[in-house]
Amino acid sequence: MYSIIEAFKKAFALIFSLDSELLGIIFLSLKVSGTALLIASFIGIPLSAMLGLKKIPARGLLISLMNTFMGLPPVVVGLFVYIMLSRSGPLGFMGLLYTPSAMIIAQTILALPIVASLCHSAIIEVDRNISLASQTLGATPFQTSITIIKEARYGIMSGIIAALGRVMAEVGAILIVGGNIAGYTRVMTTTIALETDKGNFELAIALGIILLTISLVINALLHLVQKKGIPQAAIWD
Repeated sequence: MYSIIEAFKKAFALIFSLDSELLGIIFLSLKVSGTALLIASFIGIPLSAMLGLKKIPARGLLISLMNTFMGLPPVVVGLFVYIMLSRSGPLGFMGLLYTPSAMIIAQTILALPIVASLCHSAIIEVDRNISLASQTLGATPFQTSITIIKEARYGIMSGIIAALGRVMAEVGAILIVGGNIAGYTRVMTTTIALETDKGNFELAIALGIILLTISLVINALLHLVQKKGIPQAAIWD
């Protein structure tokens, strides 16, 4: 019991002293996950809008695949990216394996189906009367699409926040493709796993507290966004 209390004391000391190693790990985690989320959103939102608003060939198949990939096992994604980026792989010439770029690629693959699927659900749930009203007022198809996307903005934001929560807590894929190299590809989740195995609980606990705090903030934002997206009449009911 004494050792656990001491570990927590040292963990809080690391946090409040703004330890350089701790800050470096946190900043890299935020950089990798944030970049992956931006790329996934840049691709996923237009894709979800296209699937939700346009009738395209194999639309049903694409939606099914998108929903299926929401549950992709991270280690499988890590293995796939590793094979693609390894020296014998088709993209090995780029030299991205065991770099932050490889970690961003893996997390983008994990985040993209979540963003696309949840945003698609938000778009198709918009009241059809809004689309009809826009067309009646002379809006072009593009303007009508923009109006629908604006109406679905809270659902879209929820999808993005949910994807952020997924990638921030991910460990398997980035451990495989990043290599957990100190000062270069070591992020919060992989550091917690490594330091726990080494018995260095101070750093692991400190990062665990920070990761838990970030998760709480993400969930609070998600709750706030979802609450704003609910009509007031539904809340009173």
